[in-house]
Amino acid sequence: MTTTLLDGLVDDAGLFPPTALAMPDAVARHRSDLAEDSAVLTHRFLCPASRLGELRAELANADQFRLGLIADTGSDGLTEVVAGITGDARLELSMVEFPLARVDAATPAAALEVVAGALDAAGVAPGIPVFAEPASWSEVAELVAAIAARRDAFRLKLRCGGIRAELFPSPEMLAGALVTAARADVAVKATAGLHHAVRYIDPATGFVHHGYLNLLAAAADAVESANVIAVADTLRTTDRATLLARVAGLSAATIAATRRLLVSYGSCSTATPVTEAREFGLLAHHRHDRS
Repeated sequence: MTTTLLDGLVDDAGLFPPTALAMPDAVARHRSDLAEDSAVLTHRFLCPASRLGELRAELANADQFRLGLIADTGSDGLTEVVAGITGDARLELSMVEFPLARVDAATPAAALEVVAGALDAAGVAPGIPVFAEPASWSEVAELVAAIAARRDAFRLKLRCGGIRAELFPSPEMLAGALVTAARADVAVKATAGLHHAVRYIDPATGFVHHGYLNLLAAAADAVESANVIAVADTLRTTDRATLLARVAGLSAATIAATRRLLVSYGSCSTATPVTEAREFGLLAHHRHDRS
């Protein structure tokens, strides 16, 4: 199979738990990843707005970082942060992720209006992708409907794990979100907890983690109009051979549709996804070896 399913899949979330690299180490690793140029990586560096000053202090004159800005402070200070990015030749604003929990609004639709106003006031260019993270999983369906009404400006962000057990959605919850987004033609990015390709239990915490290969296969199910039960079964699968057989059988059209639905996910490790993809036979070489 081609590497298209995994191309540009992984955002660099090295600043975030559990890896939580110090800024100098995160910057050094990103430089190394840029030099290696793996096809699996987006080569987009995720940085909270509250830490932009730290990032800029670590950059060398020759650095060129594509930035995924996490609006962790909401609209507070956003104008200054965006000005700091656009005024720095070493940075390119590639994406914004906005947690709607930081917005005081009665509904997801109203929250999007507030975010749109804040981004416009801060000088974020209209073409920059903005991923809105729901304040709770109970709001996903309503948020998807609101995004579908203005998909030119917004996309959906789904949190798949974290440092507490309750931050991990069940397979049914995640499946429901994928199916809802696929039916509404709303693009999704995922974050947190996707540390390995296949669903597993972390022996240190006891948390059950979703796998990124499960997520890709589930997204393929969703774009092929599978129901929530079937998509949840794919997310729950722990058999690597089953998942590999599923993705190996995807048509070019389904792969393209799958990646339109699931555009990327943030990983605190940029090495593990690439290593596992290669070990599983999903990626033989780096970008310059593709044909």
